[in-house]
Amino acid sequence: MKLISWNVNGLRACLGKGFSEFFEEMQADFFCLQETKMQPEQADVTFPGYSMYWNSAEKKGYSGTAIFTKREPLSVSYDIGDPSHVGEGRSITLEMEDFYLVTVYTPNSQRDLVRIQYRMEWEDAFRRYLMELDAKKPVIVCGDMNVAHRPIDLKNPKPNIGNAGYSYEERGKFSELLASGFVDTFRTLHPEETGAYTWWSYMGNARTNNTGWRIDYFLTSQRLLPRVKESKIHAEVLGSDHCPIELILE
Repeated sequence: MKLISWNVNGLRACLGKGFSEFFEEMQADFFCLQETKMQPEQADVTFPGYSMYWNSAEKKGYSGTAIFTKREPLSVSYDIGDPSHVGEGRSITLEMEDFYLVTVYTPNSQRDLVRIQYRMEWEDAFRRYLMELDAKKPVIVCGDMNVAHRPIDLKNPKPNIGNAGYSYEERGKFSELLASGFVDTFRTLHPEETGAYTWWSYMGNARTNNTGWRIDYFLTSQRLLPRVKESKIHAEVLGSDHCPIELILE
């Protein structure tokens, strides 16, 4: 079973930059998107054999998630079960026969951490939500989680300490999530791999120089780990400031 996750940073723009070709090439069972920045009626996005689920932000051109799936879910839910975190289109959950699939676009703490308080509230609510799901059946979580967890996960860790995406607060919440029964699949399979990033700034030739951050993840419940065969980063795929990531399950 193949799953793809990609922060497309505006799906309409990405459609003109090779999205459809990559989608067709991958033939994934599940293709999860973050930061779609659109309502479903704003573009003709259809792929034969796939059902589509959208959670668009109320604010036009902002945030948003989507899942394209070959496998029909038992049920579909939107957001994370907390009325405080509705309206930005940040999460979709598909209930499958033997697992839940959750795609997420975690709120950015923004420059000078102006949104850090909201981010911390989100982190606690999201962790509670995942733990409730995990109590029923295993969970796969994918998406842009807007945090580089460890120094190995970004090119320049020291000057970024305290910045959005690498603050002690955000990294601490990610550690809490892992301690709650979840596994960072890429780092588990590739514990020492350096230069493995999923996001690059548009400034300063960051992508050319691979001055990046790994902030996109596939997490799974610990008991799913024996089924994980590979967790990949497709850094060669352009079209967004993020690249796609891939999970292969037995």
